[in-house]
Amino acid sequence: MFRHVEGVEKGKGMVFLLTGHETRTPGGLPIEPGTSWYLKSDYFKNRPSNWFYSYTSPDEIMLGSDLKQNLYCHLLCGLVQRDEVVRISSTFASGMVRVIKVLEDSWKELCLNIRSGYLSEWITDSGCRNAVSMVLGGQPRPNLSDEIESICSQKSWKGIMKKLWPQTKYIEAIVTGSMVQYIPMLEHYCSDLPVVSTIYASSESIFGINTYPLCKPEDISYTLMPNISYFEFIPMEGDNGDVLDLADVKLGSSYKLLVTNLWGLYRMRIGDMVKVTGFYNKAPRFRFLGRENALLSIDTDRTNEEYLFKAINRAKLVLESSDLRLVDFTSYADISSSDPGHYVIYWEVNVKNEDMKNLQFYKKTFLECCSVWRIHLTMNTGTVGLTNLSGLSR
Repeated sequence: MFRHVEGVEKGKGMVFLLTGHETRTPGGLPIEPGTSWYLKSDYFKNRPSNWFYSYTSPDEIMLGSDLKQNLYCHLLCGLVQRDEVVRISSTFASGMVRVIKVLEDSWKELCLNIRSGYLSEWITDSGCRNAVSMVLGGQPRPNLSDEIESICSQKSWKGIMKKLWPQTKYIEAIVTGSMVQYIPMLEHYCSDLPVVSTIYASSESIFGINTYPLCKPEDISYTLMPNISYFEFIPMEGDNGDVLDLADVKLGSSYKLLVTNLWGLYRMRIGDMVKVTGFYNKAPRFRFLGRENALLSIDTDRTNEEYLFKAINRAKLVLESSDLRLVDFTSYADISSSDPGHYVIYWEVNVKNEDMKNLQFYKKTFLECCSVWRIHLTMNTGTVGLTNLSGLSR
């Protein structure tokens, strides 16, 4: 990124790295996210001393076992060093939105910790507690606390990230596929800061990099790196079962991705769907479309992730015309309470205009959203009942 953003190497990253919970297979083998393995690896423990690995948070916070405590401690360390932060990063856009929610709920307590120089008693993870206590050093910072309190007390939190961390150059998070839904929220809270997605990876392998990191989120594509893994492609159109090499893909075509990594030679159909959008020199560039098996399904109706988001975005326009903003959503297929079954969509919403906090949800608006949703999913007549849309305000 230092080639694209001036001065990014002259500060620290507020990077929300977290370890996930480890589970075990029936045979006793450990299963954990790729980021967890990375954070526990000898490479990370002995990582190079350069700008890319310069973080506001000590390692103990990243290795903590309690998500709420970890995020709180990440934020506290970042606020204490707010003038040194030049980049803010989370693995996924959903994680960044979660961070902002923790900030919304906890900023007053964070200010108290900064004012006193001591950490709240409810932080019980010993590693986190000892590490953050070293950062705070028992030193009261009343002026810093006043500055943060003044910013967070404003009615509107539009652009709050740049106000709290004024030297920040960009926000980094994966915003493709299912993370697309979080882009409007990031643009609201992080306005005037570019949202970049630099890498395409999973637990199986690193796949590619974004050679144009400052592009708009909707234009993000990745150049696959054949020196890391061997990539093959199954065309999404047609059932002939052909498997193509990287050199044989065609511009504008969509494929299911096969990956053979170089540590074990396992050939994996990971479920990702990608589309060729162009070329970097002679190397194909791909846009991530979504997951192959991410479906809502009732009877003969099949709704994949791509069509789900298109329908949500259409219905969201109706919602926003009533001064409401979609924060997040989830969905499931209900086949037990009605015949035919129907899709249930849960929306978390808040109000754009902070002076209208008492605005009630109007039945007409949600009925119109349901109508738009159904039209744009083009469901098979008779196999799916009317959509149930429920709203939750914040």
